[in-house]
Amino acid sequence: MSAKFGPAGNSESFTAMGYKSSLDVPEYIEKMGLDAFEYQCGRGVNIGAEKAEKLGALAKEKNIALSLHAPYYISMSSVEEEKRIKSVDYILQSANAVNSMGGNRIVVHTGSCGKISREQALSLAIDTMKMALSALDSQGLGHIHICPETMGKVNQLGTLSEVLTLCELDERLIPCIDFGHLNARDQGSLKRFEDFESIFSQIENRLGTDRLKIFHSHFSKIEYSAGGEVRHLTFADNVFGPSFEPVAELIYKKNCSPTIICESAGTQAEDAKQMKDYYWRLQNEKNTDN
Repeated sequence: MSAKFGPAGNSESFTAMGYKSSLDVPEYIEKMGLDAFEYQCGRGVNIGAEKAEKLGALAKEKNIALSLHAPYYISMSSVEEEKRIKSVDYILQSANAVNSMGGNRIVVHTGSCGKISREQALSLAIDTMKMALSALDSQGLGHIHICPETMGKVNQLGTLSEVLTLCELDERLIPCIDFGHLNARDQGSLKRFEDFESIFSQIENRLGTDRLKIFHSHFSKIEYSAGGEVRHLTFADNVFGPSFEPVAELIYKKNCSPTIICESAGTQAEDAKQMKDYYWRLQNEKNTDN
């Protein structure tokens, strides 16, 4: 087992290299030297079962792990029951799509706090997550992992603690740790090795070693302001961070096998390859030393 790396959607180089269809993705990912891909359904689940199955078959041939980002408008913490019920349906649509692809992970934004307290928002999200898990079970999709994501804006539900609280509901729930989001919402908090180590420790202490070893992750450098996330950057940024090197060190130290999805702005495949190359250099160096 080892970490897998890939982009969220397609880099600008995808079309520059002459690719057009989502069915070209596996060939592109292989050519870029990567082994994961997160299919983007942020604006709705619009891929049909037949095309999803074809994409999954092509990805399987090249040993590429597929995950799916569920619609952005999911709001598990909405005070309106109708919106929360619709959110469960969007989660089901996402689960069906990734299942057709042969994948088993969907990344979900849990919502915002709005005019209610964080405690109230979390309570509503917990209730919605329970409904979502029951819905998956009823549709024969109980093997699909929902990955609630840590979020980058201060008014969003999605601190590390809130995500771990949701994941404590069921062992099938795997946290999506977005290091760029955590750094942005806390004004550049990820600076020292110990800052990153604390994240790994909290996951392990609250969810156990098994889920720590297979956590899902998004990584990018993100510009932030007082309210948190402003925009995604590329690895060329030297101002906002965070750095990937401590994450790679901890993946090795903790013997983890996460899926790391890069969300850089337009260079996500290229930056994912930078992370993968660094990770494997580190592995080789450590193994040589031992």
